[in-house]
Amino acid sequence: MDKKIVSLFSGAGGLDKGFELAGFDIIWANEFDSTIWETFEYNFPDTNLDKRSIRDIPTEEIPDCIGIVGGPPCQSWSEAGALRGINDARGQLFYEFIRILRAKKPLFFLAENVEGMLAQRHSEALANIQNLFRESGYNLSFKLINANNYNVPQDRKRVIFVGYRNDLNMTFEFPQESYYKPVLKDAIWDIKTSAIPAKEKNYTNGKDCLIPNHEYMIGGFSTIYMSRNRVRSWDEPSFTIQAGGRHAPLHPQAPKMLFVEQNKREFVKGKENLYRRLSIRECARIQTFPDEFIFKYVNLANGYKMVGNAVPVNMSYALACKIMQDLEKYFNKIRETNKQPVSV
Repeated sequence: MDKKIVSLFSGAGGLDKGFELAGFDIIWANEFDSTIWETFEYNFPDTNLDKRSIRDIPTEEIPDCIGIVGGPPCQSWSEAGALRGINDARGQLFYEFIRILRAKKPLFFLAENVEGMLAQRHSEALANIQNLFRESGYNLSFKLINANNYNVPQDRKRVIFVGYRNDLNMTFEFPQESYYKPVLKDAIWDIKTSAIPAKEKNYTNGKDCLIPNHEYMIGGFSTIYMSRNRVRSWDEPSFTIQAGGRHAPLHPQAPKMLFVEQNKREFVKGKENLYRRLSIRECARIQTFPDEFIFKYVNLANGYKMVGNAVPVNMSYALACKIMQDLEKYFNKIRETNKQPVSV
């Protein structure tokens, strides 16, 4: 069975890594953000990375494949953003995904996005997107899932669209949730004492990190940050890892922040030294990137951005494994009945 897939809006490659671990070959990827290129190319040396804007890429220049995966930029759907949804130019990048899907007609696709797109104010846009997927010739499955249910030590809710081409006569069913829900201790206990602070102005320590990327952003905490408790304990999953380093959760070595009044918390007096942001490597572990996956950056802000914008690897792996099983079952059935498989 051909296992070649294409990745759109690839970012650092969390979704790609999960599919790679499941046995797929990522032959071509697209990422427009120049701060990510070095990281992607280092970790996916066999993938052809196209660095143009997706809008500028003719579909005939994208290789044929059995699957297309990607996470169109989520800023338009974020609860923290302007909430303009599909009317925002970034939201319309979904249409670029569909343009390529209709041209290449792979056996399957998977698209990932943030929970915010389910807000009532986006209901018309969401219905339109679902219709576009179906009109493109795909049997669509759609679900809000929490990554913590798929072996990820983090509460992270994301919307997943999976489509199988209609002529396969298959419906994607989301994989069974894992029995054990991992927590922070599972992910970062063994590296709790080896993180180092960033250099001045949050420049990287580079090779001086005892563990690659195991460094944390320095600097004060905004009043917005101090409006909520930002500490989860060792026996809890992490808060959602976000794309901004200044919003990174605090390390579980610290006690939970004390309530002062509505929208105001404070650090426990006498223990202020325990409050530090999670390091980039700790965030990467919580996102279930393997330690050999190295993030390349000069300023830590870019490191946190890459990690926080990524799809958790283990969640991607669970979804990819289910797709691989379904496709193998389909092709085995074709072989058993000596029928001609549908064209790829």
